[in-house]
Amino acid sequence: MSSTAAVDDSTGGDGEAAAPPRSRRLTNLSNAAVGIGLVLLVGGFLLAVLEYRPFSVPTDSMAPTVSPGDRVIAQRIDGDEVRRGDVVVFEDPVWGDVSMLKRVIAVGGDTVACCDDEGRLTINGVPVREPYLGGGRASLTEFEATVPEGRLFLLGDNRGTSQDSRMHLADHQGTVPASAVTARMDGTVWPPSRMGFGGHEEAFGVVGPVSAPGPLRWLVVACLSGSVLILGGAAAGPVADRVGRRGTARRSGG
Repeated sequence: MSSTAAVDDSTGGDGEAAAPPRSRRLTNLSNAAVGIGLVLLVGGFLLAVLEYRPFSVPTDSMAPTVSPGDRVIAQRIDGDEVRRGDVVVFEDPVWGDVSMLKRVIAVGGDTVACCDDEGRLTINGVPVREPYLGGGRASLTEFEATVPEGRLFLLGDNRGTSQDSRMHLADHQGTVPASAVTARMDGTVWPPSRMGFGGHEEAFGVVGPVSAPGPLRWLVVACLSGSVLILGGAAAGPVADRVGRRGTARRSGG
């Protein structure tokens, strides 16, 4: 009888016990979860950085939609992508040398007037009931303007204090070039009590097409899902190690 100990076929060439199948599966799942999670988290974050820009609300002209000090997230867009009802960030030297946030009421070719017998704006003769006004009049002053092609008529949601197109009617009917728009609001990120998606108003759909929400929701879902997968995968790693050690101990004891 040979004095040389037989090598157990469950060990590798270095004499260490191979991980049991269950442990290997857990390890593979853990690694896959972490890898997929990193792709979702990093990819979602990078796309958000490229697609969006933050904007700090300076005044109460857009209350109650947003308040002074709110931080909103705005999708970078071109002026030709703007639709009625969008809340946009724009810069126009006639209005001041700062970025402003207002709602697009009318686009090139529209005739906007205020107010009808119920205190509503009309666009091309069609009344629009704006829910953020809380049932109040669309404007304390009456006006009518025809928007030149390639330009936008903008109002703040707080019609009692907003300095907007109504104050510039002598200059291009109070409008700004569509090219002045740099971004479209897609949500509020601060403060936490006001956090949420928004910036599009479907009430203007009675006049024509309105914008669809941007990809912000899906980017948030991707980042959150990635974080969960990373944490879950990292937690599964030690579990796989324990399973492997227990399996090795059982075989050694046998």
